[in-house]
Amino acid sequence: MPPREYPPLSLNTANPSLAPVRSIAVTGGKGGVGKTNLSVNLAASLAGLGKRTLLLDADLGLANVDVLLGLSPQNTLADLVSGRCELDEVILEGPNGMLVVPAASGRRHMAELQPAQHVGLVNVFNELQRDLDILIVDTAAGITDSVLTFCQAAQDAVVVVCDEPASITDAYALIKVLSRERGVDRVQVVANMVRSPAEGRGLYDKLSRVCERFLGDVSLNFLGAVPQCDWLRMAVQRQQAVATAYPASPSARAIAEIARRAARWEAPASPRGNIEFFVDRLLAQGVRQGAAA
Repeated sequence: MPPREYPPLSLNTANPSLAPVRSIAVTGGKGGVGKTNLSVNLAASLAGLGKRTLLLDADLGLANVDVLLGLSPQNTLADLVSGRCELDEVILEGPNGMLVVPAASGRRHMAELQPAQHVGLVNVFNELQRDLDILIVDTAAGITDSVLTFCQAAQDAVVVVCDEPASITDAYALIKVLSRERGVDRVQVVANMVRSPAEGRGLYDKLSRVCERFLGDVSLNFLGAVPQCDWLRMAVQRQQAVATAYPASPSARAIAEIARRAARWEAPASPRGNIEFFVDRLLAQGVRQGAAA
């Protein structure tokens, strides 16, 4: 079957009644820092706060959001890309009523998509006719084109770090490439699997110092720290979100606080002029505001 042809950007594809969506990409310079667990539980926590939340598994080659949540998708992003289904047919319902767009694991052709196809995946979200408040994008690790494109297309990039020298080094490398190649000049930082709040703040300070020294035009913000937690490990084994399975656990409470902070971020008022999720909704809002003026 021929690959899917993505529609061009057009105001006509947007339902003018649909409000803009705040998009947040969760990423990390290296694997193993816990970004997917953070993505899953951040989305579940935001949904628990009443935010209409969609979680996109954008780790195209080694997807595992569906595994972490015990979901059994009939269709994935691989089916969307191949033209076998529409985006709406890929969406599943997860905990707290959040929506999930699963990807496929072990599909090498998905890991080898061309840059134009990554842009096409971003643009296809203009077709989605659902009321949403927040999109959480769980990217792959590293500095591949897919990671850079999905982070560029989100309003906020959240970089997850842990207490490993390689984590800080690779996080810095990712931020440098995002800044210099994609114009991302603001980054949120979450310290994961920490033994104390002081350790979390220390990890952020370490990353912040090196960014200030070598990347003076990038603004970093400490979004919070998530403690090492046996309850989170148990939730993973049960294929559940710790936010819903053990909401009183230390990790769930920490992620809930991060979610409360993120929930206060306002949806964008206008497009930034480059690749962006749900850009047609922003264009439609601009037309409405212009007409009101």
